Amino acid sequence: MTSWGNAAPDRRVRAVPSLVVLRGNSASGKSTVARSLRAAYGRGLAIIEQDNVRRTVLRERDVPGGANIGLIDLMARYALDHGFHVVVEGILYADRYGDMLTALMRDHQGITRAYYFDIPFDVTLERHATKSIAGKVGEAELRDWWRPRDLLPGGVEEIIDEHGTVEQNTMRILTDCGLESRRRV
Repeated sequence: MTSWGNAAPDRRVRAVPSLVVLRGNSASGKSTVARSLRAAYGRGLAIIEQDNVRRTVLRERDVPGGANIGLIDLMARYALDHGFHVVVEGILYADRYGDMLTALMRDHQGITRAYYFDIPFDVTLERHATKSIAGKVGEAELRDWWRPRDLLPGGVEEIIDEHGTVEQNTMRILTDCGLESRRRV
């Protein structure tokens, strides 16, 4: 593993950390599942949210070649190098983020899992209506952002559909990554 910066790796974590990528359209449940993974696992699991990096840290629009793409990659690698399990989550359009995500997954030496939240648009609208941003972002914007089955090349992602609950999806990912028995608080 590459060491980034001057900080020493966190020696409390002995196992090679896992990398999880959660992708899909807006309001598909990615952020909710990411937070549920953190709640179930506890300390030692970093969440790198595309929206936070892009909107809050950089205040950048989602554009091809945006600075957030490299920063997400750098943050994920840094956290992995320091022993954190990492969840990268966001819309992460394949044509903009695919090369970075593919390289990140290829380079990671531990368990790597990628999931695409394939949720029908009508279900997305229902879920979006429950979010605080619903008053600011409407159906027209959601349709503009919508990309059906925007999968990464090579069949690297497993599909999560609208039928699984947050709890079921969380346990599926924890189990797939071998983290259900290593949960901490």
